[in-house]
Amino acid sequence: MTTENISTPKQVFVGLQMLFVAFGALVLVPLITGLDPNTALLTAGVGTLLFQLCTKRQVPIFLASSFAFIAPIQYGVQQWGIPVTMGGLIFTGLIYFALSALVKLRGVTILDKLFPPIVVGPVIIIIGLGLAPVAVDMAIGKSNNIPYEQAIIVSMVTLITTLIVAVFAKGLMKLVPIMVAIVVGYVLSIFMGLVDFQPIYDAAWFSLPTLTTPEFKLEAIIYLLPIALAPAVEHVGGIMAISSVAGKNFLHKPGLHRTLLGDGVATSAAALLGGPPNTTYAEVTGAVMLTKNFNPKIMTWAAIWAIGISFCGKVGAFLQTIPSVVMGGIMMLVFGSIAAVGMSTLIRARIDMGEARNLCIVSVVMTFGIGGMLINVGEFSLKGISLCAIVAIVLNLVLPQSKEIKD
Repeated sequence: MTTENISTPKQVFVGLQMLFVAFGALVLVPLITGLDPNTALLTAGVGTLLFQLCTKRQVPIFLASSFAFIAPIQYGVQQWGIPVTMGGLIFTGLIYFALSALVKLRGVTILDKLFPPIVVGPVIIIIGLGLAPVAVDMAIGKSNNIPYEQAIIVSMVTLITTLIVAVFAKGLMKLVPIMVAIVVGYVLSIFMGLVDFQPIYDAAWFSLPTLTTPEFKLEAIIYLLPIALAPAVEHVGGIMAISSVAGKNFLHKPGLHRTLLGDGVATSAAALLGGPPNTTYAEVTGAVMLTKNFNPKIMTWAAIWAIGISFCGKVGAFLQTIPSVVMGGIMMLVFGSIAAVGMSTLIRARIDMGEARNLCIVSVVMTFGIGGMLINVGEFSLKGISLCAIVAIVLNLVLPQSKEIKD
């Protein structure tokens, strides 16, 4: 029995439940990058509603903060500041728009030709492994000068909690390991005297999220633009997953071109308001499968809840009191999981690493990404995920395929 026609009050409650599933990962990105978590809640809600508008409210998915942009946002904020970084992120939506148009004109298979697993896999691995030093620095207290002895206890207890819930929990609890770990780590931090409650007392119950007026700089736009390639291609897998769960082919109706467009509009809109770019959330897809709630109206309510909560100043103040060592413990698993997704992309496609072409692409991309390769072109520079994405695409197009593949 499905729940397509459940009553509105139940839809409201289930929508809050879906937001709860996404909440931990949603606020993790702004807390790591220094953005306002309330703004991330606002842009997740607005982004989800815009996605529904583009897809005629046919797909039961929720959009929120993308992990792929953590390192680029950190670099951008350090290099140019938040307004210029947001200006660059607005343009990342253009990647989605271009892919949407391409799919509309040439069909879904064109993405397999332009972005095969040999391109997407290594780039996703770099997204995860490139963030490993950030996780370690936060876990050992290096990022905010918490004594090592306290930091390592809190971060490891938080990590172990995440592992236990992810592996041993059942039902809905299995989908919220980040939330459970934050609670456990936060309580432990309170007992160790690492939490200052004053910001919560000082915050107003009602306050506007921090909105940023974007500024535009060509160097930032060029740096951030290619980063959207990996999550945009991953989006296809997300739509295939929710299609399988709901028993409908969303690749054809409303169509992949519409879902890509919705993702792009949501990403640009989020940056326009000062929030992190959006992406489809696998946790929410898992919750849809578990609860059999296939009605897209439920995601409308989840979005409305996110927008409503974003105007509560005490929620944002509470989230910002969470010690970074708690986040460091969680990120040990989360960032490693991203790298594992990249590896599984290569494994599922049965990429033969004994073939010189494949070995060359993966080796160069991994070395560039982990080694922090930097290429300067006049006043512009490319590094990190953006450089890796471009190198992977170029090498895939330039290096000849084996005769077996061609045949």
